[in-house]
Amino acid sequence: MFDCGMYMGYLDHRRYPDFSLISKSNDFNNALSYIIITHFHMDHIGALPYFTEVCGYDGPVYMMYPTKALAPLMLEDYLRVMVDQRGEEEQFTSENIVQCMKKVIAVDLKQTVQVDKDLQIRAYHAGHVLGAVMICAKVEDVAIVYTGDYNMTPDRHLGAAQIDRLRLDLVIIESTYARTVRDSKYAREREFLKAIHKLVASEGNVLIPTFALGRAQELYILLDDY
Repeated sequence: MFDCGMYMGYLDHRRYPDFSLISKSNDFNNALSYIIITHFHMDHIGALPYFTEVCGYDGPVYMMYPTKALAPLMLEDYLRVMVDQRGEEEQFTSENIVQCMKKVIAVDLKQTVQVDKDLQIRAYHAGHVLGAVMICAKVEDVAIVYTGDYNMTPDRHLGAAQIDRLRLDLVIIESTYARTVRDSKYAREREFLKAIHKLVASEGNVLIPTFALGRAQELYILLDDY
């Protein structure tokens, strides 16, 4: 299974995938052998402690080293904000997060991992956020790529996604902004900096909300360059 996230539009169990589609009898360990996580955002890891510690999946979970470091911080922050402060229905606990992370096997970028005699995986830089990867999975002579979230526009601290030339049988690709037409990166940065310059010049204060971890660093570097 690639990624195990939650949908942030609900405040109850509907946030999670319908895991019954994997196993009608809830015997997930016979139905599923591995979980591979592409990055630490909640729509990709938010259901992971629930699936491993509440539903009972006990197999390995593969992710990159930065994702392993940041995932528990994201999950704990979710509990603090959504459960403790906003009263959302609790689906997993801090102890569940600790036990879940014990199942994690961390891998390096472009490290070829022979998961078992049939399955081989290799992670490629996806841009997006620190540790985000696209996964190439091979079973015998069949190869697929699952992109997760990726970014083809070079930025100041991560750079654009990179992947080898591959002969593939299937690509599973994210399409979050597929129908969105944006101004150029240069134009957006120019308008952002003009607005800040105008406020600071008039001795105003600037507050910049960044809704997802990994965005603030790019803004810091942009402002420092300016």
